[in-house]
Amino acid sequence: MSLDEFRAEVRDWLEVNCPASMRTPMASFDEACWGGRHFEFASDDQRLWLERAGEKGYTVPTWPKEYGGGGLSKDEAKILAEEMKRINARPPLVSFGIWMLGPALLKFGSHEQKLEHIPKIARGDIRWCQGYSEPGAGSDLASLRTKAEDKGDHWLVNGQKVWTSYADKSDWIFCLVRTEPDAPKHEGISFLLFDMESAGVSTKPIKLISGYSPFCETFFDDVTVPKGQLVGERGKGWTIAKYLLTHERKMIGDIGAPTPLSQLAREKLGTEGGQLEDAMLRSEIARHEIDAAAFMFTVQRATDEAKAGASLGAFSSALKYVGTELNKDRHEKLLKIHGSEAFEWEGQFSRDGAVAKDWLRTKANSIEGGTSEVQLNIISKRILELPDR
Repeated sequence: MSLDEFRAEVRDWLEVNCPASMRTPMASFDEACWGGRHFEFASDDQRLWLERAGEKGYTVPTWPKEYGGGGLSKDEAKILAEEMKRINARPPLVSFGIWMLGPALLKFGSHEQKLEHIPKIARGDIRWCQGYSEPGAGSDLASLRTKAEDKGDHWLVNGQKVWTSYADKSDWIFCLVRTEPDAPKHEGISFLLFDMESAGVSTKPIKLISGYSPFCETFFDDVTVPKGQLVGERGKGWTIAKYLLTHERKMIGDIGAPTPLSQLAREKLGTEGGQLEDAMLRSEIARHEIDAAAFMFTVQRATDEAKAGASLGAFSSALKYVGTELNKDRHEKLLKIHGSEAFEWEGQFSRDGAVAKDWLRTKANSIEGGTSEVQLNIISKRILELPDR
């Protein structure tokens, strides 16, 4: 099938299968479909869109069909993305399973682990969270102390994680644990998967300055984990962790802006002679959108290279840092666009202070997935090859 024929097929499929209500931009990321055992769908259309896209493999279009993916080539996946964008189709599913765990399992997981977990990620059956950071082991992640003891037919996990995004809403966790306490810190870490409903797992949401509680403290008290849920080799989890972090950093950096700032400004402030009256704001928005477009093309190039087999490596740190700064800048501009209204904290008019709270939330982008300072150090050492001072 030629690419033109494939485009026509995708266009016809979307016309039949993407509900009309799923062809509108999301007002915020809160409207995204995360899937999972306990996810409450906002509408029947949202559920239907996930089911149809999942059956087709279009939630993970380039993953192998054998594991529930679409099996599309790089060029076919790009066409699918273009056609979805053309009709303003919402992503049928967003998840840490897609962004982080899935790529790691495809590379390091056994065939049995792929068959067990990848299709459930693709269909949105299971929602995953990430057990990495700990008190005292944030940027220096390899200092983690959560331990997994070998009990013959199972692991016994004890410890604590922190800043575990959506742990209270997730079904399973992919978790870094120490299995060789006497080994050098980078060499004694293993990568485990286990159910959050396992006996001994508990979570406690952390309320942020924004008023939201997306992060949690997560506690493990004598949690039994079957031996078969170890991914890769025992004590070699740091290799998997680094690979997964490149995908996490790209994901954090690639923060989408569903509606251009210029459009939001025109809708909110109106225009004078076809343009915003405030020349300074007009210039700032133009500069932001130029930078955002350049970043989008860079992300697209990096994605194409990754699909062709190239490793993102340290470049993921550059994507994470620039994407973080762009997202923070976007929300600074939104404050200016909304003026004094942006300082309202509650009430229906401001959607309970969404502009102010979302602005505050962006500050965490500089910390999660590795602080901006850590990313700049990686860029200086591994990309620019600058000498240590």
